[in-house]
Amino acid sequence: MDRLEKILSIALENLDGDNYLLAIIVAKRSEQLSNGEETLIPEIVKQKGLVKPADIALYELAENMLDYKIS
Repeated sequence: MDRLEKILSIALENLDGDNYLLAIIVAKRSEQLSNGEETLIPEIVKQKGLVKPADIALYELAENMLDYKIS
């Protein structure tokens, strides 16, 4: 499995290094996944054996699968 630090680094790059924004996006997406929403990356989840909503959300963010807007 890829090291979580590597995935975190990629996700942060996608957000121009904004730790606060990363925390908010991962938390909100984790909540959605915990409430039954389907993952956007089922093949990666199955391949890597991911089960924690926060890990799945982080992978989705690193893969640029999540839409967000700053208001």
